[in-house]
Amino acid sequence: MDALDLARWQFGITTVYHFILVPLTIGLTPLVALMQTMWYKTQKDHWLRLTKFFGKLLIINFALGVATGIVQEFQFGMNWSEYSRMVGDIFGAPLAIEALAAFFLESTFLGLWIFGWNRLSKKIHLWTIWLAAIGVNLSAYWILVANSFMQHPVGAKFNPETGRAELDDFIAVITNNTAVAAFTHTVTASFLTAGTFIAGIAAWWIVRAVRQGKEAQAREVWRPAAIFGMITIIISGIGVAITGHYQGQLMSQQQPMKMAAAEAICETENGAGLSLLTIGDLTNDCDRSKHILVIPGLASFMASNDFNGEFPGVKDVQAEMQERYAEQFGPDQDYTPNLFVTYWSFRLMIGLGVFSAALAGAALFLLRGGNVTNKKWFATLGLIAIPMPFLASNLGWIFTEMGRQPWVVAPNPANPVDNVYMLTAMGVSPSVTWLHVMISMVLFTLLYAALGVVWYKLMARYTKEGIDSGHTPDHDPEADDSATQMTFVY
Repeated sequence: MDALDLARWQFGITTVYHFILVPLTIGLTPLVALMQTMWYKTQKDHWLRLTKFFGKLLIINFALGVATGIVQEFQFGMNWSEYSRMVGDIFGAPLAIEALAAFFLESTFLGLWIFGWNRLSKKIHLWTIWLAAIGVNLSAYWILVANSFMQHPVGAKFNPETGRAELDDFIAVITNNTAVAAFTHTVTASFLTAGTFIAGIAAWWIVRAVRQGKEAQAREVWRPAAIFGMITIIISGIGVAITGHYQGQLMSQQQPMKMAAAEAICETENGAGLSLLTIGDLTNDCDRSKHILVIPGLASFMASNDFNGEFPGVKDVQAEMQERYAEQFGPDQDYTPNLFVTYWSFRLMIGLGVFSAALAGAALFLLRGGNVTNKKWFATLGLIAIPMPFLASNLGWIFTEMGRQPWVVAPNPANPVDNVYMLTAMGVSPSVTWLHVMISMVLFTLLYAALGVVWYKLMARYTKEGIDSGHTPDHDPEADDSATQMTFVY
């Protein structure tokens, strides 16, 4: 491998590690805030217990997310200096705002929430977690603004004298329809992740508590948590489907090659079907594979909202791009991403949502009418379902970034061909050798692996401890200072 391949692997590895943590933080923070709001409004003890229980898990996840996220931005200077030189004036602005405003907001108020149980009034303390939740989601938006510029550059112009892209319209950058679509899809997917996380843990604890003779705890604490998670799964699942469909339509307009690669369809056709599987050799020669279990017209509907609409083919888009960019990159440049990765990551991203749906359906059936259950399969289903949205979110990012290749900044088809775009091979640092990248990649991978073990052990430990850890059972929930009687242990 050369420095380019290793730099791509390094960024991919660190991103996948980091994005294991991100969706849970985005989704769980407002859900914890909602739990505390329900306690504030109803003064029911189980909502306070659940707030503190899931709050512990949120803080662990947040801390590890910060540790793994810092490395991301350093890589732009270390491994991708040519990319940073080319578009740094535009790409750096939303990242700077994210760090100086959104991250400051979320970290400050999350700190006040952690240490404010014994010091702030109930109302002010409730506001701290809501402001933290707003900050977390604002942070996500600014990062997606930066990423969406790479997917669909707007608000910029190319200066031939400096060889750099310059910011032309900041409002256009932050209102990029690609960013809006990515944000809504990411947030709804994060709520699905957090809802499955809550419902899965609650399902496991319901069965465990009943088998330990704590049926009252199962019914009064864990059943409401499971119902809460189930409702979140249903609402966010619908949101994921709607926002994903909108993204598919934008993708077909802005990055037709990515849409074609998602289905590995060779020739442009009307009424293209969505295949569930392929057999054969799914290499970048799409003719060597055969699609099976095809749903007629669905691929065209995803791309154009019309079951008989035109769907782009890989070969046709490749020929069009070769003709358009022949002068800059030569007539033989390959503009086709890795079809195996794009085809299967797209399907697995969607297919893993079945586990969340199954968990919500099981909870709806078994917990109806105030019931709880001791069925072991329900607990097992809860544990199995928990990691699936995490994997789906990561596969979504893999599809998004791998499907953009070979571009690090994909061209905007609505702009002239001499506008802002850049091949990935042109963005790598020229002075960094493969050895430098290899050393840092190995070190980061080992460090992230160690942090992953720490994250898992802490999450498992506090999950197993349950709601009784650090809780004073005889507090008076009606008293104004009831929150000061609790101990928030980390």
